[in-house]
Amino acid sequence: MNIQAPLYAEGELPRYERHILLREIGGQGQARLKQARVLVIGAGGLGAPVLLYLAAAGVGQITVVDNDKVSLSNLQRQVIHSQDRLGMAKVESARCTLMGVNPYTTVVPLEARLDAVSAADLVRGKTLAIDATDNLPSRHTLNAACAAAGVPLISGAISQWEGQVTLYDPASGAPCLACLFPVLPPDDLQTTCTSAGVMGALPGIIGAMMAAEAIKEITGAGRGLRGRLLLHDALWGESREIAVHRTAGCAVCGAHHKDPT
Repeated sequence: MNIQAPLYAEGELPRYERHILLREIGGQGQARLKQARVLVIGAGGLGAPVLLYLAAAGVGQITVVDNDKVSLSNLQRQVIHSQDRLGMAKVESARCTLMGVNPYTTVVPLEARLDAVSAADLVRGKTLAIDATDNLPSRHTLNAACAAAGVPLISGAISQWEGQVTLYDPASGAPCLACLFPVLPPDDLQTTCTSAGVMGALPGIIGAMMAAEAIKEITGAGRGLRGRLLLHDALWGESREIAVHRTAGCAVCGAHHKDPT
């Protein structure tokens, strides 16, 4: 094992020993997690499991962005929050929980709404970004910032009983969000958990998949979801994947694509 001891505080390293035992991660992979700077947009249903598992995995710095406050209807699925935090900013509630999971992770809470300017600033210098938002405009804003900065973007989405996960990374030849969904649908055709409902455990399933993809991306383990869209139907217990490809001349990432050939 090649473990850089100065990276870790006294007594910290044993909490990661199950990772270090994995040959695909080992000491070097765990060090990469410790050195990683991850941006998570959204501290709700998807953000909750993503944040929990990234903190537990030992990611060195997690910046979490959300402008919402904890409400009673959140607690059916947003397991990072609790009854005694109703009315608290979600990012502060998230920080409290993550500090309890792993006090060696630095959590940067930002109670704010994402826009093009803030997205560009937030993405800069990050190892990885994670889209755990619940609305299409924010998804596209984050996607554009990541494409411009060359930062890989793991994105998940859920509705009712179904969810999906993929990795957008035009800098490595994979598509961006706009390659797949170039046009925003009208507001009345955009479904959300608020309008359509969601099964409570579904964000945990999809969020855990997103966290696993993040750990793999940071450590270099296994095969990531570049060029693949993973779909899960919890109602029928089925998963499948479809190949996704970049769009030539994409208005968002055309200038940032790497030719896979």
